[in-house]
Order: sequence, then structure tokens, then C-alpha cells
Amino acid sequence: MSKVTAIAPIDKAGLDALIAKNRENLEEQKTLRVKTVSDQRMRSLSYARDLAPFVIDEPPGLLGDNTAPNPSEIVLGAFGSCLVVGIQANAAAQGITLTKLEVELEAHINITSAWGTGELAKPQVGFSDVQVKVDIDGDASRDTLEKLVQHANTWSPVSNTLSRPMPISVSMA
Repeated sequence: MSKVTAIAPIDKAGLDALIAKNRENLEEQKTLRVKTVSDQRMRSLSYARDLAPFVIDEPPGLLGDNTAPNPSEIVLGAFGSCLVVGIQANAAAQGITLTKLEVELEAHINITSAWGTGELAKPQVGFSDVQVKVDIDGDASRDTLEKLVQHANTWSPVSNTLSRPMPISVSMA
């Protein structure tokens, strides 16, 4: 039988320090900024912090060059990554060692309006539903791991952003 390798855990001392710091100011809000620049055709470059840009493109069926995930795939990736981070942090906080953590996401989306250029009688764009499957293993019972996954979803900023309405303001610079 092969040895199962643990996923590198989150630094528990650093996690505890972050928890303590956040408890001091429960109302603190951070501001996230991303600048997106048109590169060519359906391809864009998005800049976050001082990182190299991440590329977003469309598949050929949507007139893109298929060089990168499209915007909706990026949303799913952000959701999956947010769940992974939440699961890892809560596993570390509970002393659970994880040996496997994979998140598969699937969403259904209506794209018939072609970004509004095909203007349907009533806009029906965006995800109609999202299914998430978490494949997780570690040194805890299945019930404990299930609670860990559900807790991470409850506290996921991306899950909460996707599942509740919020005001959005779009204007010209």
C-alpha cells in the first residue's frame, strides 16, 4: 500500500494571529481592486495588486482565441478556490490533516443574447444554477469532513456573493 501524502497545511500560528487580529475589528472592510484592459478581440488582461496580469478569453464558439478561461469560468474558479482556502483554514484550525482536496464546479448558463448584442425580449443571462462536488480525504470522519465543507461554504465570500443580490454600480470614467 502506498503512503498517502498530506496536503501542506496552512500555518496554524499565522492563522491564529489572523483570527485574533480580525476579532479586534469585526466591522473592518478591505477594498479589492482589479483593472481589466482589452488586449485583442475577446481577450483581456486583468491586473490585481502587483501581480502579473491574468488572461481572460472566450472559446472559438464565442469568437475568442481560446487562450484562457472565459469570464464565467473565472467566476467558477474563484468560487472553487475560495472553498479550498476555507476548507484548508478550517481543517488547520481543527487540527485535521487533509490528504486530498479537489473541488469540481459545474454551472448552466444562457448565452443566447450574445453579450446583449442579440437583445432578447427579456435578458436571461448568467448562471441558472451551480453544482459543486468536493472530493476530500483526511484524518477525520466523513461526517466531520462534510461539516467542514458545509462550514466553508457558509463562510465563503464568493459563495455569499454569488448567492445573494448586492448593489452594483457601473459608470464611465
